[in-house]
This record gives sequence, C-alpha cells and structure tokens, in this order.
Amino acid sequence: MIGFLLLVIVVFIIIGLRVIDQYERGVVLTLGKHSSTRAPGLTWIFPGVQRMIKVDLRILTVDIPRQEVITKDNVTMNVDAVVYFKVKDADKAILEIQNFGRATATYSQATMRDVVGEVDLDTLLTQRDQLGKDIKVIVDEFTDKWGIDVDTIKIQNIELPQDMKRAMAAQAEAERERRAVIITAEGEYAAAEKLAAAAKVLGSAKGAMNIRTLETLEKISSEQSQKTVFVLPTELFETVKQFTSKQ
Repeated sequence: MIGFLLLVIVVFIIIGLRVIDQYERGVVLTLGKHSSTRAPGLTWIFPGVQRMIKVDLRILTVDIPRQEVITKDNVTMNVDAVVYFKVKDADKAILEIQNFGRATATYSQATMRDVVGEVDLDTLLTQRDQLGKDIKVIVDEFTDKWGIDVDTIKIQNIELPQDMKRAMAAQAEAERERRAVIITAEGEYAAAEKLAAAAKVLGSAKGAMNIRTLETLEKISSEQSQKTVFVLPTELFETVKQFTSKQ
C-alpha cells in the first residue's frame, strides 16, 4: 500500500513538471486566476489545479495582408506590409487580449490604411520608410496596454492600377525626351558661343578671315566630283597678293 502511494506521488510530481526555455515565460493560472509568472528553467505546477501558458518573448513576424487603399489624391492601389514585434509583458499579453499576434496585425492593418489615406501617391512612393515609422509609432502606443513592443513596420509592396502604370511610364518617357532636348540645346548653345568667339578673334586680326576662307576653299577644291561657285570679296584678292608677295 505504501509502495502504491509512493508511486502515485512520484507520478503526480512528474506530471506537474514543466520546462520553460530561456526565451519564454510561463504564466500560471490557479483555478483560473493568475497566480504567478515563472522564469526560465525547471518548474512545477499543481496538476488539475494549475495550468501554465508559455509566452515566447522573441521578436515575432506577422504579415499584413494585401489590401486596397485610397490615397489622398484618390488613387486606388494595393499595399501590404510586415510587422516585427515582441512581448515585453507576458502577463498582459495573456490576460488583456485573446490573441495578441492577430490583434497586433489587425490593428496595424487598420492604421496603415488610415495613414496611407492621408498622403498623396508621390509621398507614398518616395517616403514609404517614413510612413512605416509613422505607423509603427501609432501601433506601438496602442498595443502597449497589451504588453506588446512593436519594433518595426515595413511597407513592402505597392501595386498600382494598370492605367496608372501606363500613365507613369508615358510621363517618364516624356521626361527623358525633355532632358534629351535640353542637353542637345545646351550643346548647340555652347558650340554657338565658341563659334562666335572664334569669329570675333578672326575678325579682329587683319586678313585672318580671308586666310580662313582660302583654307576652306582648298578643302572644298579637293572634291573632284562637285563644282562650287563663290562670289569672293575684293579684300580676299588683296590678301592673296600680300601672301604671294611675301613668298
């Protein structure tokens, strides 16, 4: 009889043993009432009277499903994000909310829709990191009462409507063409300035323009297949005479 009682006691003790990992906390309920929170290691609860709920304190990742949002300038698009958070108070995470992971994701989803709805399309496309930080601040403040610490919220994908994509592609093409025209015009303007400066220098030197004309005629005359008729100024002949007399 004593041996049987000892066996029952040993089995009872073994059944009540629990192991809590380093990254966990154990919330113990005694007859449905919170009685303690156990630290990592080997612990024991009273079977049938107590039960323990383990809470993971590591950073958790929850995807915010893709949803349709409307920006401030009335552009409809699909946006999704990801939330990184962890439990900082195991008691609150179990006692204050039924499913803290799903609740955090749902509230983040609603907040993202509200924040995106307050900005225009350009802001959303160029400042998504800052918008993620704004969403994080709002969600972190709200979920603090659940014992949740939101680490980061990242807006991942922004899917534009097809007509908007075509319009943006056309706009980008027009911008490239505009830049090409400006670059070409700037090049022609710079060349014209150089030519004007060269003409000014040639005009200031006596006979320089005529010598330049002779050089051009020499180049043209090398082409046997074409005939060119020029009306030459009388000053040119005087330059030729001076040039030949020096020789």
